[in-house]
Amino acid sequence: MMMMKLRSSLSAVRTSIIRRFVSSDARMLAAEDMVFDEESATASSVKVNVLPTLLQPRVVVYDGVCHLCHRGVKFVINADKDKRIKFCCLQSKAAEPYMRICGVDREDVLRRFLFIEGPYEYHQGSTAALKVLSYLPLPYSALSSLMVIPTPIRDLAYDYIAKRRYDWFGKDKNCLVLKEKELLERFIDRDEMVQKQWSDE
Repeated sequence: MMMMKLRSSLSAVRTSIIRRFVSSDARMLAAEDMVFDEESATASSVKVNVLPTLLQPRVVVYDGVCHLCHRGVKFVINADKDKRIKFCCLQSKAAEPYMRICGVDREDVLRRFLFIEGPYEYHQGSTAALKVLSYLPLPYSALSSLMVIPTPIRDLAYDYIAKRRYDWFGKDKNCLVLKEKELLERFIDRDEMVQKQWSDE
């Protein structure tokens, strides 16, 4: 009887130690580096190889054939030395679960690009642009202070340029990053793009 109680006590102590270790280890994980499930949109453990069912945070979904948009992506990649922001071309299938979980469609993203910051957090248009800038080092992150300008005013300027971007800057048949493949490491849809060059129809 005594032996059974002793074993039970040792088991309880072992379980307690393991729980403390796991809890402590979990707190060390940066919240911004967590992945979330498309179905539940709840945070889970960091995984080195992200499964297709898991969506990554800090992803920009944008019009990959737009020259102006491509310039913006290159600017962010060059400024983002810590590689915090990732990208996905709207025209790829990899973009679909991100749009679905945000409740937007292709036309919405063509009008205003999409930035998925994390579970339940996504932004479009001028707010998305300023949120992306906030993750960059100084002096670029200081531009996010423009968030104090009311959203309707910011989006008015954003929409004016967005509607005329093809006329002013042009567009390509395929995703422009395919012409600069050194940038592909920052794209979550890189494998799809390398295997299949698709056109925007």
